[in-house]
Amino acid sequence: MKRILRGGACFGMILLILLSCASCGTTSFPSPASTTTATSKPVHKLTMWYWNIMRPDLSTDLYRDIVNDWNDSRPDIQIETTALDIEEYRSKIKTSLAAGEAPDMFYMWSGSFVRPYLRTGNMLSLDAYLTDDIRARIKPGMLEKCMDEGKVYSLPIGTFIANLYCNTDLFKKADAGIPKTYEELVVAIKALRQEGITPIALGEKDRWPGMYWYDILAMRIAGAKGAQNALEYPALFEREVFRDAAEKLVALYSLGAFSKEAFEWGFVEMLDSFRKGEAAMMYQGNWVNEIIEAKDSPTLGKVTVVPFPIVTGGNGSAYEFLGGNLDSFYIRASTAYPKDAVEVLLHVSEQAARQGEAESSGISCWKSDPALLTNHTPLAAQSIALMETARSFLGWWDTLLPAVSADTHKSLVADLLDGRVTPIEFSAEMAKLNGMQP
Repeated sequence: MKRILRGGACFGMILLILLSCASCGTTSFPSPASTTTATSKPVHKLTMWYWNIMRPDLSTDLYRDIVNDWNDSRPDIQIETTALDIEEYRSKIKTSLAAGEAPDMFYMWSGSFVRPYLRTGNMLSLDAYLTDDIRARIKPGMLEKCMDEGKVYSLPIGTFIANLYCNTDLFKKADAGIPKTYEELVVAIKALRQEGITPIALGEKDRWPGMYWYDILAMRIAGAKGAQNALEYPALFEREVFRDAAEKLVALYSLGAFSKEAFEWGFVEMLDSFRKGEAAMMYQGNWVNEIIEAKDSPTLGKVTVVPFPIVTGGNGSAYEFLGGNLDSFYIRASTAYPKDAVEVLLHVSEQAARQGEAESSGISCWKSDPALLTNHTPLAAQSIALMETARSFLGWWDTLLPAVSADTHKSLVADLLDGRVTPIEFSAEMAKLNGMQP
C-alpha cells in the first residue's frame, strides 16, 4: 500500500484542514467515467463528502490521499470525493439530507448535529456489517460513542481537546508569564499590548472560534458539570456564574485582547496569523498542531500548549477540557451499495486514525502498534499529556445544542463581543434556548 500520509497529516478535524486546494470553493476528485473495468466487472461508484479549510499553501489532504490509494487498488469500487469549506459544508449537507440527495458517505458532527438525521432514518445502521474482528480493533468504549438508541451508525476516528497555544518568543519579548489563572491572563494581555503585540488571534467571522472562549470561561467558573446542566436546562444560564463568564469575555475584548481583524477573519486567517507569529495566544483544538509544526512554519519550535487558565474562586479546574467529541463519517440509508460503502467507511476511518496517530497527530480510537508511536512532535506530545490528565470532557457546545439553538449561541457570543448585547441580555437570551437532548 502507498504511504498515505505526506508530511505528517493528522486525523479527525485536522484531516479536514490539510489539503491541496487553491481556492475557497469545491474540490472534486472524480472516479473513472466508465462503469466496467478492463475485465468487464461492474464498477460500483460511491460519492463521499467532507469539509476542508481551503488553504493554497498546504499540499496534503489525507482523505483525498486515502481515497486515491483505494481507487488505485480497488477498480471494482470507485469513490468520488467532494471537499467544501466548513460553513458551506454545514449548509449543503443539511440541505441535501432534507432533499434526499445526500452522497453515499459524508462527514457529520456528533451530538445534536447528527441526531435528528439518525432519528428520521437517514443513516445506515452498521450493526449487520461489523464483525467481531472489526469490533476488537477499536479501543474499548469508543464504538459506544458511535451509537444511537442501541445501534451503531458510524466508526470512530480520533478524539480532541482545546487548549491555550502560547508563542513563547512573544511572551519573552513582553516579559510576560504563561498564564495559569484568568488574572494572570489579564496581566499578560496588558504586557503584550504595551509591546505592540496582538495578545490573542481570533477569527470570529466563522463565529465558533469566539464561542470557544465563552464556553471555556463558563466551564472554568461554573465547572464542567454546571455547564452541562445549563446546556440541558438552559434556564440556568441566567445564573450569576454564566453572567460572570460573559462579563469576563467582554472585559478581555475591552482590553484589546483579540485581533483587531477578529470580525473580518475566519478560522483560516486566525490560524495563519498565529502561525506567522503575529499573535501571542490562540485557544483552539489540537487539530492545529500539524500546521503550527509544519517544517515551513515561522513558529516551529516557538509554541507551547497549556490548559486554559482557571478562574480563581470558580468551580472549574485545569483538568476539565472542552472537547472529547467523536465526529466521523456516516452512510446514507438508501445507498445502492451498502456493503461496499461500509467497506470504504472502515478503510477510511481506520487508516486515518492509525496512521494519524503514528505521525504524532493525536489520539486514535483504534488500537495501534506501540512501536509506531515513538516519534511524537512536541505539540502532539504536550496535547496527549494534557488529555491524559483530564478528569472530565464537555463537548463542543454547537454540537451538543440543537441546531437552531447552536446557531443562536454562536451569534449571541459574537453580539456580546461586538457590544450588541450586554452580559445580562446575553444570559437572558441563552436561557431561552432549547436544551441538549440525550
